[in-house]
Amino acid sequence: MEIRTSRLTLRTARPDDLAAMHAVLSSVEATRWWSTPPHADHDQTRVWLESMIAKGPGNPDFVVEFEGRVVGKAGFFAPPEIGYILHPEVWGRGMASEACAAALDHLFATTDHADATADVDPDNAASIRVLEKLGFVRTGFAARTWNVGGAWKDSFFYGLSRETWRARGEA
Repeated sequence: MEIRTSRLTLRTARPDDLAAMHAVLSSVEATRWWSTPPHADHDQTRVWLESMIAKGPGNPDFVVEFEGRVVGKAGFFAPPEIGYILHPEVWGRGMASEACAAALDHLFATTDHADATADVDPDNAASIRVLEKLGFVRTGFAARTWNVGGAWKDSFFYGLSRETWRARGEA
C-alpha cells in the first residue's frame, strides 16, 4: 500500500525500515510525548516494526518517507485512533499534518469508521496544534492514563467525525 502527497510517501512498513525507524524511536526528543521511552536497541525497534508489519498491507498505519528517506510513521495502529511520530530533523515543516491528512483520507475512504480519535499529552502543544489544524476537537481529559518509563502522563482526548472531515475537503 502506498499513498503519495505533494512531499511525502506513506507506505506499508518493511523489515528494511529498521534502521530509520530506530533513529526515530531511539530519539529522546522524538519520544518525549510517545507512549514508550526511547528504544534502547535495534531489537526493541525490530519487535515494534514486526508488529506493524504483521498487521498486513491493509493496515492503515504507514511509515512516512520524505525525499526517499523514512522519517517516521503516521496512521492508525489501532483504528480509529491516529498516531504519528517524526524524526526531529523534519519537525516544523507541516509534515505531521500532511501525513495525518493523507492517513485520514485513507481511513474514511476505506473503512466504515464514523470518527477518528486521538490521545495526546496536554503538554504536547505541537501535537495539539496538528490535531486542531486537521479539525479535531477536544472531547475529554483523564489523569494518569499512561505510565511511560515510571512517570505518569495525562491525556487530552480528541475526535474528528467523518462528516467534519468530508466538509473540510468540500470547503
